[in-house]
Amino acid sequence: MEKDGKEKKLSIYFRTKLKDALRELNPSNFIALIVAGTINAFGVTLFLFPVKLYDSGVSGVSMLLDQITPEYLTLSLFLIIINVPIFIFGLKKQGMAFTVYSVFTVMVYSFMSFLIMDVLPIDVSFVSPLAGSDLLLCAIFGGVISGIGSGLTIRFGGAIDGVDVLSVVFAKRLGISLGTFVMIFNTILYVICGVVIKSWILPLYSIVTYFVGSKTVDFVVEGIDRSKCAMIVTTKASKISYALAENFQTSGTIVKAVGGYSKEEKEIIYFIINRFQINKLKSIVHEIDDSAFISLQDVSDIIRKVND
Repeated sequence: MEKDGKEKKLSIYFRTKLKDALRELNPSNFIALIVAGTINAFGVTLFLFPVKLYDSGVSGVSMLLDQITPEYLTLSLFLIIINVPIFIFGLKKQGMAFTVYSVFTVMVYSFMSFLIMDVLPIDVSFVSPLAGSDLLLCAIFGGVISGIGSGLTIRFGGAIDGVDVLSVVFAKRLGISLGTFVMIFNTILYVICGVVIKSWILPLYSIVTYFVGSKTVDFVVEGIDRSKCAMIVTTKASKISYALAENFQTSGTIVKAVGGYSKEEKEIIYFIINRFQINKLKSIVHEIDDSAFISLQDVSDIIRKVND
């Protein structure tokens, strides 16, 4: 009786979460995620898999398992049976919408991998159809293309690899950053690959794939040409803010502050510029207040609500 009650509560919980997620889901995102999954499959199956290079994360694990298990256990199958349980495991932490987007993209990735490797007349059994047996070319272009797919998936609300979810769940418990967790996971994966295949050449080239892929993900998610956030600490915030608005046709935000040592009242101007405007901003600020302190930081995305 108690067990039935728990199952009923769990069922109600999932139904409620699913209804909430359906309100959050954006239909246009699914179109982008189909493109993302297809691109990822293209990079892995046409550049990495034929020459036995390994992708990172669960995708790399699936590629290794494909090689050492019977033929009916394929890359496409392992992508689903490993990734999907991980995304469900991370449901509470990541939310229903993220989980739906992620599982959907993995399904697309798996299906397109199956299509390329087992249905279309493309021979990926020995060498890459596009880069031949050149391991460096395969590692670089496989990393770039799969990185574009992974980056697009993140940009549109999901993830294409379960290791990202594992890093969110376990990294904090282990006292390490998300990036460190992923790096440790992939290092262990490549060491295992080297031991299993009794060669270190392919795992070492796979590290190139991982590095190129991670940088590509950063470019896709954050943008190649990032904006700059200028933090201007000054005692003449009003004058500087007015001059910046006049010159750049946009306004900043003024925040009250106190000097840590002098205890003098100051103000901080938060202002967004592009890299070509940095020198002009410095000139304007120091012309008004030559003792002003300017700190510049990268800004990956600027999100504002547009009123209708």
